[in-house]
Amino acid sequence: MLFSVKVKTALLSVSDKTGLVDFARALHKLDITLISTGGTAKLLMENDLPVKLVSDLTGYAEMLDDRVKTLHPVIHGGILALRDKAEHMKRLEELNILPIDLVVVNLYPFQKTISKENVSLHDAIENIDVGGPALIRAAAKNYQHVGVVVSPSRYDELIDELNKNACMLSGNTLARLSVEAFQHTAEYDSIIFNYLGGKIAQLEEFPKFLTMGFSKIQDLRYGENSYQRAAFYSEPYIDQPCISNSKQLQGKELSFNNILDLNDALELVKDFEKPTAAVVKHTNPCGVASSGDITTAYKKAYEADPMSAFGCIIALNRKMPAELAVFIKQFFVEAVIAPGFEPEALKVLSEKKNLRIIETRPLSRKDTGFDLKKVVGGLLVQTRHTPILTEKELKTVSRREPSAEEVRSMLFAFKVCCHTKSNSIILAKEDVTTGIGAGQMSRVDSVKIAVMKSHGKSKGSVMASDAFFPFRDGIDEAAKAGVTAVIQPGGSIRDQEVIDAVNEHGMAMVFSGTRCFKH
Repeated sequence: MLFSVKVKTALLSVSDKTGLVDFARALHKLDITLISTGGTAKLLMENDLPVKLVSDLTGYAEMLDDRVKTLHPVIHGGILALRDKAEHMKRLEELNILPIDLVVVNLYPFQKTISKENVSLHDAIENIDVGGPALIRAAAKNYQHVGVVVSPSRYDELIDELNKNACMLSGNTLARLSVEAFQHTAEYDSIIFNYLGGKIAQLEEFPKFLTMGFSKIQDLRYGENSYQRAAFYSEPYIDQPCISNSKQLQGKELSFNNILDLNDALELVKDFEKPTAAVVKHTNPCGVASSGDITTAYKKAYEADPMSAFGCIIALNRKMPAELAVFIKQFFVEAVIAPGFEPEALKVLSEKKNLRIIETRPLSRKDTGFDLKKVVGGLLVQTRHTPILTEKELKTVSRREPSAEEVRSMLFAFKVCCHTKSNSIILAKEDVTTGIGAGQMSRVDSVKIAVMKSHGKSKGSVMASDAFFPFRDGIDEAAKAGVTAVIQPGGSIRDQEVIDAVNEHGMAMVFSGTRCFKH
């Protein structure tokens, strides 16, 4: 880019004062005039740096509890004037307005404020910056004549360029800084919109324009495959435990696929109140179990399909004890996520240096926010909701009533079904999966796979289906494997044919009325 800017005057007004004094001192050594406001000016003067106060330039003191500081034509005229337009520069001279060549601004910490526990609406609103975004947008709009810096991370490279080029900033630098600035204000406004939208006004559930700001957590080595580049982003305001706000305690860097698997595994175990463990591969469970303690639960989940557990992701809904760490250490595991680890458990697992250990916040079930699925050129948006099914919602449609134990097992299997890719079939006995058939194009094939994966444990199991059986063949296959009861939504035009098959085999069947597809 052919344009460039010689920096003679800089306006500094920042909330995050990291590195500010050293940056300002470097500007001063280059004979750049410093203009500042409030706490920023105070800090600079305390460090013996000469500063022109904005209030001295405008003739107005900062007012309204500092709500108004820089909103004045003397400041914005100095930023927005086109240097290559004679009438603009003549007007600045007539009004004795000093051109401002560099604007260094970062905003009130709105996101940090709303992340505090029990933050008041008043405190949140008082941390909505007004003058700052106006300064940033003015400088970014006039990027061919003004530099704008919104992050302390840019200070060193900016000083380096100014030192090397006699206080000149290149067109490439100015353009890049401008785009960063607009990105910064867009993210800031998006966070405010999404926060206040649930606080001061009832908006449409699905607004006409969807504004969502995501912050990059980290770059990833690659995506699903080595030829794809990837990064991991998080929502700015998260009010629930999840993979995005969890902490990695040890192990290799998380991969794209690790994050997907950890997310699905964690969301699965969050649905259970009893100590529950899930063993997951490729976003599908290969074993899930609940028990009186988390060690027993994990061992049962692992034994459900030990062959598939090779290289798995493990999720627990309880703190990991040392005895469980000793058991897990025997096997190849990619990652473990849990709401805590006993110190001795961490010591045991530290011997497996590549094992990724992820600690999440105390678990709770919240279905707030949206579930997003990207398609080329668009975005599918739906509410997040895992159905909570109880015995009273079940309608027995077979001649035989299910036993209390069968009902308990069916409700367990239904929960697992909600987290398994369609078409999904879950076989379970008591609180343990005995076979899982996931992601098949025909439901009867899912049944066959679930039976195969049970390795003979299907006898006496119940069967859960994420959607209705379109034909009786799935029931016939389950009966051959010793399945005794079935839970499914119902709703097929052949429901009676399926019910007849259940009755022929002496099985019990209930309709839940709730489909739980997962694509």
